[in-house]
Amino acid sequence: MSRRRSAPALRVVLATAPPRAARALARALVERRVAACVNLLPGVRSVYRWEGRVEEARETMLVAKTAARRVPALLAALRGLHPYEVPEGLALPVAASLGPYAAWVEASTRPLTRRG
Repeated sequence: MSRRRSAPALRVVLATAPPRAARALARALVERRVAACVNLLPGVRSVYRWEGRVEEARETMLVAKTAARRVPALLAALRGLHPYEVPEGLALPVAASLGPYAAWVEASTRPLTRRG
């Protein structure tokens, strides 16, 4: 009987950012290998409570795909790079994915090893 290899555990991480900061954030997450891909969805209108008042802002939604094991590093990078005092960072489990895509996400978020 052959053993079927399970697909890597993936997560989707959602975050919002000011439009001017979103692209740099997305690139940094991919460059640091904590996200394989980040989609930028401009034109988001957010309504939220901040410091006792209801506020509104135009934002860009970041949808980052990563390996489950990289979520802590992704959230730490997001916290360190984000211009907001309290950035959003929500990691959602992925119930199913295409095997080759999951393998690509896993490979793309694997930290590079240094030899020598």
